[in-house]
Amino acid sequence: MKNIFLAVMTLVFVVKAYPQTVNLPETIITINSDYLNAVNTNHSNDYVAKLEQAILNYNHSDISQLYDDKNDIYNVSFKLPDGEIVVSFNKDGKIIKTFEKYKNMRLPLGVMKTIAEKYPGHGIIEGVYLIKYHSQKEMLQQEYKIKLKNNDSILTVKINEKGEFL
Repeated sequence: MKNIFLAVMTLVFVVKAYPQTVNLPETIITINSDYLNAVNTNHSNDYVAKLEQAILNYNHSDISQLYDDKNDIYNVSFKLPDGEIVVSFNKDGKIIKTFEKYKNMRLPLGVMKTIAEKYPGHGIIEGVYLIKYHSQKEMLQQEYKIKLKNNDSILTVKINEKGEFL
């Protein structure tokens, strides 16, 4: 009995002496996590991900030195042929607001369904996806501007991400 007790105690000490190392997935900690959480729209477009990555990798230190007051804001534009983000940063590099504009985005199913119900016989010829974000107002506005065509008439509609006309 004494040998069993000593074996168990030895095993406990050995396990505690050699802790296991667990590798966790890469975690991104950023001053702009509020923005990333707000605009996490899960679009599959590569250029949207590239623009968002450019914002995260942007080194604001050179420009921020030109500003004296903590409340000063400066704008930086990030552009690709099918998308653009204009970002307003404060002196510390925190995103205050953004205006995002993307062309040729795939429309959500709810948006397409609403358009098909209200405008049967119309085809979509062009679409623009707009996102407006403001950190201090805790605002995120998403809308689509869509051009519809039926025979010779062209109609432009605005609709939000939920499929409600604006």
